[in-house]
Amino acid sequence: MNIRPVPYDHPDAVKLDAEVQAEYNLRYGDGGDATPMDPADFTPPNGIYLIVYDDRDVPVASGGWRVQNANGEGNRDGDAELKRMYVIESMRGRGLARRILAALEADARAAGRVRMVLETGTKQPEAIALYTSSGYEPCEPFGYYRFHEESRCYAKTL
Repeated sequence: MNIRPVPYDHPDAVKLDAEVQAEYNLRYGDGGDATPMDPADFTPPNGIYLIVYDDRDVPVASGGWRVQNANGEGNRDGDAELKRMYVIESMRGRGLARRILAALEADARAAGRVRMVLETGTKQPEAIALYTSSGYEPCEPFGYYRFHEESRCYAKTL
């Protein structure tokens, strides 16, 4: 397994993003995550997008972070927002999400970000378990889904 940075609009990233959107739709039934996303958000120094490739060079997991600063959606100056954490079903339970998370936190810290924030939902208990076991704590709602009753927001000081 190796982790490589790729553009957010790279074909492997697009493939995994389509899979995570399908999973969101399955769990929530609302067509996926409608949060506005721009490939430039994940281009250093604005952020980074990572993909885990297996030993056959097949993309099996992804995740990224993007710069957020104080805005009308609840973010603070110095925030890095975690986005599109995903592991394909056949590779779950092997610690890949934890590896991506650690790499993203290290990269955001090196970029001068002071807090990692994320939004997930009540129908993703495994995501909530990953984040809380990695030191994330509930925080004030932020972002596109900040008023949605199934939304849960977490933060961790970097």
